[in-house]
Amino acid sequence: MVRRISATELKAMRDRGDPLTLIDVRQPEEYAIARISGGVLIPMMELPVRLGEIQPDDGAAVVVYCHHGVRSLKAAYYLVQSGLDNVMSLEGGIEAWSLLVDAGVPRY
Repeated sequence: MVRRISATELKAMRDRGDPLTLIDVRQPEEYAIARISGGVLIPMMELPVRLGEIQPDDGAAVVVYCHHGVRSLKAAYYLVQSGLDNVMSLEGGIEAWSLLVDAGVPRY
């Protein structure tokens, strides 16, 4: 089971300084338009060959995000099945982040 996290919950985690690894599974052209600072771009279709790049610190949550939350949920399930722990999907994706947390992140 993958936990879904809201944009406001993610902001609270960041504000507290909780250890996080942010994985952006969108396409490079989407990433060029808008991004959450600190996120690492690994497009969803590249996850199988780039899985080794995801090396969260001990106890760090892995938060996966996309545009609206559909791809990130699928990617998060893949990461869990691949053996990663404490994986979450950003509900509503970067769209929710822009609407609820940081209006400076462009919407598209």
